[in-house]
Amino acid sequence: MRLLTHNMLKSHVKGVKNGFPLSIEPENVVVNTVDFNPEFVSRMIPKLEWGALVQAAHQIGHGQDLPEAVISDYESNEDFLKKAHHVLLEVEVQEGNLVCPESGRKFPVKNGIPNMLLNDDEV
Repeated sequence: MRLLTHNMLKSHVKGVKNGFPLSIEPENVVVNTVDFNPEFVSRMIPKLEWGALVQAAHQIGHGQDLPEAVISDYESNEDFLKKAHHVLLEVEVQEGNLVCPESGRKFPVKNGIPNMLLNDDEV
């Protein structure tokens, strides 16, 4: 699961009012090289919850290079875009859990795929 995907997931457990952002309990994190596409990264940044991305990157040990806030001229700052590209597209949680911030419900991540299915009593 890439952090780009993580940034768009939330818990829908019955009774949960604020199921975002999910915490990450990583067991296996890998880094894969992905071709740098500055246009794609630039288009994605306004759609992200940046604070949640930075928090997730820190939880998996890859947030040390990210600024706490999006810089004003990010579209033309290649260094910033490369850092964002790295955490969004190259760092992947292969195994672990996503944890609802409100209920504590754990959603497993296996082979890089988060399982967000709910039990009947959670719907």
